[in-house]
Parts: sequence; structure tokens; C-alpha cells
Amino acid sequence: MQISGAELFVNALKAEQVDTLFAYPGGQAIDLFDALYQEPDIDVILPRHEQGLIHAADGYARSTGKTGVCLVTSGPGATNLVTGIATANYDSVPLVCFTGQVPTSLIGNDAFQEVDIVGITRSICKYAVTVRDREDLNSTIKKAFYIARSGKPGVVVVDIPKDIQRADGSGLYPDTIDIRGYKPSTSVHIGQLKKALGLLKHAKRPVFLVGGGVNITHAGKEMTKLAELTGCPVVTTIMGKGAVPTSHPLYIGNIGIHGSFAANSAISHCDLLFSIGTRFNDRITGKIEEFAKGASIVHIDIDSASISRNIAVDVPIVADAKQAILALTERAVPLKIDAWRDEIKAWDQQFPLSSEADGLTPAAIIGAINETFDHSVIATDVGQNQLWATQYLSLDEHRQLMTSGGLGTMGYGFPAALGAKLGNPDKDVIVISGDGGMQMNIQEMATAVVYELPVIICILNNGYLGNVRQWQEMFFDRRYSSTCMRRRRSCVAACTDPRRECPEYTPDFVKLAESYGAKGIRVTKAEDIASALMEAKNTRTVPTVIEFIIEREANVLPMVPPGNPLSDMILEKEEQGE
Repeated sequence: MQISGAELFVNALKAEQVDTLFAYPGGQAIDLFDALYQEPDIDVILPRHEQGLIHAADGYARSTGKTGVCLVTSGPGATNLVTGIATANYDSVPLVCFTGQVPTSLIGNDAFQEVDIVGITRSICKYAVTVRDREDLNSTIKKAFYIARSGKPGVVVVDIPKDIQRADGSGLYPDTIDIRGYKPSTSVHIGQLKKALGLLKHAKRPVFLVGGGVNITHAGKEMTKLAELTGCPVVTTIMGKGAVPTSHPLYIGNIGIHGSFAANSAISHCDLLFSIGTRFNDRITGKIEEFAKGASIVHIDIDSASISRNIAVDVPIVADAKQAILALTERAVPLKIDAWRDEIKAWDQQFPLSSEADGLTPAAIIGAINETFDHSVIATDVGQNQLWATQYLSLDEHRQLMTSGGLGTMGYGFPAALGAKLGNPDKDVIVISGDGGMQMNIQEMATAVVYELPVIICILNNGYLGNVRQWQEMFFDRRYSSTCMRRRRSCVAACTDPRRECPEYTPDFVKLAESYGAKGIRVTKAEDIASALMEAKNTRTVPTVIEFIIEREANVLPMVPPGNPLSDMILEKEEQGE
């Protein structure tokens, strides 16, 4: 049976069990949208900007375990996806992004709204292709979903010219696909595994380092079982947090430039670092030459290119994280390392994570979120808000964290939360954002309102681009260049004192929320945190914005200065003038 490319597109989505499509129309994709018109099996979500659209698809994918799917038009519609493509690909999120394109006869002629989106995105996605023959459309879409989901998940871009959408061709959609040269390996090399287990058995100070790969493969329960079987302490990257419940006695904390004292110290003093599903990026290693300097290192990752790229390892194992953990659990034995666990516990008691001051602090706000929401998804933006959240959030199998870890994308949190709410309508979905990042995709408040998504947006408003301001305070002699969000043209040229009389903040987040039809609450006292969160929790048809006015120069601590080893941490804030 002959059908149009647009009809085949819809049939393919249904065959791939796509129930939610994040899409924004335009001239070069209008045929695809026409084919979707009144399609009962696919919920087409219309966000207010393509960047918000792809972050929403990303949040949907992370929170459900399904593949997120986007559809936009050519030119600016396609280029507006670029940041979201890189964001998702860095964090191994399975997305398939369809873009409209000018007819094949016009490609290369600088036609209206023509861009080479494949060329633009090739280096920031897993695979990108322009369909140039209608008979290839069937297999290309099948290939896109297979590549996005398999091996190390990632983003696939499929560019479909307008004439391919309109052309008739086969309506058959393949059940399977075989791609020559692409054979992801998930099995575990038993010989290498035995080497790793030998090191683990004889270690006196071992540590499991758990990265995002464990969460991506939904192996949290298995990882917790392995930790309990061996008695080995666990530290995580930001992306790995929650794989082992944060309340578990074997969990130490996050490592890295804002890791806990105990976690960073454990890495610095261990004799075996057993890492699973992490890329060893610079945010967690500090000075590479000093990272786990006295330790043997085991590295399990599904991506062979990640192994020994940043940190040289002793036992490399290319494998799916979950399969490796299951294989380890079958063969591992309890370890006699009571003294090592006691030493780590003493570090944590001596230098615990703590708030800088009493009152309306990020620690108090996030602590109240922990107490108020059980079955929930928490999306963060990027900056200090993200770092406080990853320090203080309590996570387990019922409370999930989503954040932009690899690219560090401001504007991610809010639209990602909308995608999570669409995929998890029965869960509470909370956004933790700064005042700067919130404004980068605030237009999606309209999306939240029209789709009746009662997400809870917690804005930690300190009137600064806080993470950069913290660096300026610590390393640039308080030269607050372009970080004050209250600054106006009439302000003094060089202001280093946020305690002076400052202009009103723009915008008024409460009024802005109300103008969209959302609920707005402002909190200025610690005693009002819990009641504001409960009011938001009980609001079931519209989003709620809670603006928390926090101390303007609150810092995220501990902090490892750039270029320093993890053992060299700033633990306390220096007062001005010291």
C-alpha cells in the first residue's frame, strides 16, 4: 500500500509506542502536522519555544524511561533545538528529534529557512541524517529510535525535506533493524570482572563511585544490593545521586568541586576506586594528577571511549552498568573494612554539610521539600540552586532528581519539569531554580497553565547570577561584573556591597505568575516555608510559583578551588574584610 511520507511518519511513531510528541509547527513541517491532526493515540504538546520544547521532551524521557520525541520546522525551528540536543546528549538521554527541511531540490540554494541542521548538530548528537529518498524514510526512522535507545543512549536528529513528506511510498514499517558497524556491547567480560573483584576483595579502603550510568539503566536497587553485600561505602557524581538512597548508611555524598568533605576525602584516601557509569569529567576530579592518587581504579562504562580518557584506569570493563552490577553481585563477598567505614563516618561528623546561617536558607527550603513531597520528581536549573539541591535533597526510588549535569544549561529546569509532569501525572513535580535561570524559559508558564500542569516552581532569589558571583567573590576580589540582576543603568559603576539600597527586582515573579494565570507566593521568613509548600501541593490545576528571598551572598560550600585537588576544600565563608 502506498502512503505519503507524512502518513508513514505518524504510523512509525505509533509503532514505536510514542504517546507524547513535543512539537512546534512551521511551513516545512506542516504536512507532518496535518497528518497528526486529531490522531487519538498521540498527544501533541505545543510549548511556547523550541528550546522549551526539547527540554520538556528531555524531562519526559528522563522521568519515564521512554524515548522523548520532538518535531519542529526548518531553519530557526531546528536551530532552536541545538542547546537542548547538546544538553540531552551530554547526559545520555534518548531523544529523537524530527526537523522539517526545504525540498531536496532547494537544498544548498540558501532557500528561505534552510539550514544544514545535520551539519550543525553532528558533533553534539549520537546520529544525524537527512532523508533524501522516500523509500529510505521507513528504515531511517526505525534506525533513529534504535540508535537513540541502545548502547549509551543519546540524541538522534532526522531531517525530513518537504517533498519527502509529500511523496508516496511503501507503508511497511520494519519490526527490527540491523545496522552494519553499530553493535553495542552490553555483556560483561568475565575475565576483567574477576580482576576487578580480586582488587575489591583485598582492598582495605575501597569506595564505589556511582555515576549517571547507573541511574540511566535503572539499576539503583541492584547497586544498593551490591553495596550492602560488600559493605563498601558509596559516593556519587551529581548525575549518580539517588542510585543508592541518600539515607542509606553506606552512602557518603557527592564528590567534586562542591562535594562533601567526607566524600572528597574518601576519594583522596581510598586504595581502590571502583567506578561505575561515570565519565570522570573535570567537575568531579579536581586536579587530575592528585585524583585518587594512591588507588587502583576500576572503570565500568558502556562507552569504551570514556574509559581512560580523563583518568588512567587499571581495570577497564566495557559493559552496561546494570548487567555489570548483577554480575558483580553474583560473585562479590563481604569485606572486612569496619575501620575504613568508621574513618569516613568521623570525617562526616567533623565536617558535615551545613547551612551558612539560620533563617531562610537554601538548606532549610530544600529540607522542607524533603519533608513535604514523597513520590516526586525534582528538576533543577543550573547554578547555585542546582548545587544546593544536589547537596541537600533526599533521594530514593520514590524521589527522582533531574538536572543538566554535562552541559550545565540554564533554563533547563522549568520546561523539563513540564515534560516530567506530562509523563508522571500522579507524581508531584517540583522545580528548584534561581532567579536568573528561571527567566530563560519563563514563557513556558503559558504551557503549564494551558495544559493544567500543577508543577511547583521554587525560585531561590538572591538577585544575582549566584554561581558566577560566588567565583567573583572568592577569586576576583568581589568585582561583581554583570552578575547583579537588580542593577540598573543609574547604579554606581562599581558596586561590591549588596547590602546597600538597591533597585526593586525585575520582574515581580508573583505578579508575573498571576498574569499567566498561575498562583504566586512570596516567602521572606523561614517559618512560612512549610505552609507555602503545602499550599502549592494542594493546588491541583495550575502551577504555583514560590519566590524565596534568600541571603544575597550565600555561598555553596564546600568548594574546591579551580586547579586544586579534591583534598583542598574551602569549608567556610570568609567574611568581608578578612
